[in-house]
Amino acid sequence: MRLCRFDGRRIGVVRGDQVHEVTRITDRLGQFRYPLPTHDLLIAALPDLRSEIEALADCAPGIALSDVALDAPVANPGKLIAAPVNYVDHLHEAERDLVEFFQQKVMQIQQIGLFLKATSSLVGESEAVQLRLSGRRNDHELELAAVIGKRASNVSAEAALDHVAGYAVGLDITLRGAEERSMRKSSDTYSVLGPWLVTPDELPDPGALAMHLDVNGDRRQTANTRDLILSVPRLIEFASRYYTLEPGDVIYTGTPAGVGEIVDGDRITATIEHIGTLTTRVAGPK
Repeated sequence: MRLCRFDGRRIGVVRGDQVHEVTRITDRLGQFRYPLPTHDLLIAALPDLRSEIEALADCAPGIALSDVALDAPVANPGKLIAAPVNYVDHLHEAERDLVEFFQQKVMQIQQIGLFLKATSSLVGESEAVQLRLSGRRNDHELELAAVIGKRASNVSAEAALDHVAGYAVGLDITLRGAEERSMRKSSDTYSVLGPWLVTPDELPDPGALAMHLDVNGDRRQTANTRDLILSVPRLIEFASRYYTLEPGDVIYTGTPAGVGEIVDGDRITATIEHIGTLTTRVAGPK
């Protein structure tokens, strides 16, 4: 199943080039009072509600995807967790280009660990990447994103994929500079997710997905998730040692070589096999 959010508050199932609205399913999520849950309610309930969602989609007329604005498929993630230098070719790229990486020591993921991005940075493809600071370089980073489906703490790699609700295309937009990663990567719109959430039954092996990214039609990044240093299961194992992962948490799994600068007016097209293509635009600082 391909589940999307569109036009602000609507939920849909994507089939081919059409979306079938199933927003009514949110009536099944219950009523809550303060303090509110700190996870995504729809993602948590997805296993129980899937048959109802599919039935609603069967009855709903199709809407052309070209006529809707796609939002991030996860509305309320508790955490955005990201993996630095998790492809060997990107590690070597960073080591070679220390000027552009501001002469910071480049360490492997096992040494430096993971980092968190602000949830306020999350957007879907329909919202432009809004560059934040004038005169600073901003880069695109294509990543497979894994969305957690049920609580996970100290999970083994062997059991990790049982805790995944689905996958999406991710863009980790990066401001280059000397600040900590979490600060440079957490500006509004700097975490793009979409175009929809693909459930694991449609993507049985997250460790063998071809991916590529173009800017204005120019190919910048080409890779396959088989080249991850830490695979998706190992990343979930690693992250769950330090954090309790909750439904709706998003893990950005790292970017391959080919990261490059984006500027006002650019158009980014990012594709991951078995998921789809995310297309967004770049706007200059306000």
